[in-house]
This record gives sequence, C-alpha cells and structure tokens, in this order.
Amino acid sequence: MSGSLKRSGYLALLVILSGWLAPPATPADWNIDDGKVLDLTYAFDQDTVYWPTAKPFQREVVAAGHTEAGYWYAANNICLAEHGGTHMDAPIHFAEGKRTAAEVPVQQLIGPAVVIDVEAQASANADYRLSVADIEAWEQAHGRIPSGAIVLMYSGWGKRWPDKRRYLGSDQPGDVANLHFPAFSDEAARFLVSQRSIDAIGVDTPSLDYGQSSDFMVHRIVHGANLPGLENVANLDQLPPSGALLIALPMKIAGGSGAPVRIIALLP
Repeated sequence: MSGSLKRSGYLALLVILSGWLAPPATPADWNIDDGKVLDLTYAFDQDTVYWPTAKPFQREVVAAGHTEAGYWYAANNICLAEHGGTHMDAPIHFAEGKRTAAEVPVQQLIGPAVVIDVEAQASANADYRLSVADIEAWEQAHGRIPSGAIVLMYSGWGKRWPDKRRYLGSDQPGDVANLHFPAFSDEAARFLVSQRSIDAIGVDTPSLDYGQSSDFMVHRIVHGANLPGLENVANLDQLPPSGALLIALPMKIAGGSGAPVRIIALLP
C-alpha cells in the first residue's frame, strides 16, 4: 500500500471518528464502501479462547427486563484477563519500561496490512514458525513491505476457533506443556524490527511465539523494539496479501500489559 493510501485512510478516520474536520453532509460522502469493511475480531463470550493459565471471560447479568416504568433496561458486569480472545499485547508485556496498553499510540495500530500466508506449512506442522524466507517470498510477489505496515501471519488456525483442544493443543486449564500452534520465528521477528520499518505484527493463533516456546523470544524481540502485537486475529482468510488498511483499537487500560481490541480492515 502506498503512503498516499495510508494518509487517505487517516483522513477518513479523522473525518468519521474525531470530528476534527467538518462532518460531511451524508454518509455517502465519506467514500467508505460498507461491503469493504472487514471485522477481524472474535466476540467475547463463554467460548472465548484464553491462555490456559488465564481466567476465562465472565459475564454477570445485572439487569435484563422491563422496569416498573415500562421501559427495557439491560446491564452486565464483565471480568476478563488482558490476554485472551482478539487482543493486543503491549510492549511492556515482555519488555520492562516499554509502553503500556494506554501508551501505545493509535497511529501505530493503523497501517497497511501485510498478510503472509503459511497455511500449507502450518497444516503439515502445527509448530511451524514463519521464516525470513516466507517474508522474502511475500516481497518477491508483492514488493517491499511498506513503512508503517502491520505484518500478519495467516496460518488457517481460525478454522479451529473456538475448539480449545484443536486451537491451543490442549483444553485443560493450566496446561502449557502440550500447546501446539504456529507463529513467527525469532529470525523473522529480528528481520522485521531491524530491516523493515513496521509498526506491529499479528497472528491468527494464540501467541506471537509458537506453542512449544519456553523463552517467548518473539515477544521479547518485538516488544523490546517498543512494538505491539495482535493475537487471535479473526477472518484473515478474507484479507488480501496486500492493499488493505488495518485499524486496531484496543481498550485504553492504564498500566495494562495488554487489552481486548476491536480490529477492522478497509479492503481495497
């Protein structure tokens, strides 16, 4: 995606979301095709996949019914871990002194979506790690990764959601010894943060590191560069390899090591 397209995406967001510019007369003037807005977020409910050691999502119904005055009123309390479902890992998650969830600039979560397809490799090896060769193959087909890109691994793992055994490798609470799913390799993470001017990386699996990782080196490399990560990104099978604008808006949690995030893409 060209720099001009990214700038046009920012302008559209300013007009629509911020109100800093005069609002257009009608929605049609926004020049956004509703059919080209793709939701990349899983709903949060009792089936949401969380890390085996994390508390699952809980929703407590406070009210759901008609009041004595005759109108409908509904309200809930929710409880959820930072790291579960479609969420953002803030740099402080694995890098002391780096940005918290509230400190990650929203500009860093808006950018050209680069989707690297490793579904064939992952289907043959649940522990597959996206390599520098995979990145180079993408660039041979689509050109150099643009500045400010959000690089996403597509493994096809979303087809397994929300079956915890198939998605994580284990459905037992607390079991981190039997996790199996693909992610980025250490070498690919180092290449992206040192050789390309990216803003974030993301995966359609539970972690930036593959299931059997014990040192979480990809997290440490990416977060050490003060870059966030996106995990459990949905519907990547519907996102083209290049040309889309990705927008990820996490809950602004002060001091947070991560946050639930609503991710969308504007398709070309």
